[in-house]
Amino acid sequence: MKLFHSLPGARSTFPLSKSKPLIAIVDDDESVCRAMKRLVRSLGMEADAFASGREFIDRVETTPSFQPDCVVLDVQMPGMNGLEVQERLASSGNPLPVIFITAHDEAGVRDRALAAGAVDFLRKPFNDELFIKTLRVALKEDTDE
Repeated sequence: MKLFHSLPGARSTFPLSKSKPLIAIVDDDESVCRAMKRLVRSLGMEADAFASGREFIDRVETTPSFQPDCVVLDVQMPGMNGLEVQERLASSGNPLPVIFITAHDEAGVRDRALAAGAVDFLRKPFNDELFIKTLRVALKEDTDE
């Protein structure tokens, strides 16, 4: 499965104003996690991948030093789904920027995610440049504004 479509002339670096941002990637598809980690690292950022929402929440709750700057969340995962992870983060007072990714774009789910504060809701497959722009917005480093 090809997750990203590269665009000709897409910038491959990410301007950083501080230490490397840490992006948490939560998806039960290992190939998606690998591809996302590669892309994020190619932008000069750090990336940690988690195979489930429960694994990610456990890390957040048990490791105070683990403080990602943004979370990329799959919507449909076994156990705790992406919306439940978003709710847990919000209720714990840990309002991390969330970018949802999904192969199953349902309007009601998208509306719930965005109403709860998600930065964006991307349908797989998406191109690198769209993801990079969305990540910049999430990190509040979008230079186009």
